[in-house]
Amino acid sequence: MNTMCARVVGTVALAMLLGVGGCAGMSTQDRNTAIGAGVGGVAGNVLGGGGVLGTAAGAVVGGVIGHEASKK
Repeated sequence: MNTMCARVVGTVALAMLLGVGGCAGMSTQDRNTAIGAGVGGVAGNVLGGGGVLGTAAGAVVGGVIGHEASKK
């Protein structure tokens, strides 16, 4: 079960990175927000044991961090 979960998380992370790479028209702040949300979602999924709440919380926190980190 853990191997399957790891493969799913890896596949989702790869799909998100490829999707973000296709958003060339986004501002730097928007792009950093999307990347932060993706990375945070994956981290939240792993740390939360694969639960939806952990994934959503990680995505929110990662998006906020990515958004705020790109402000000057």
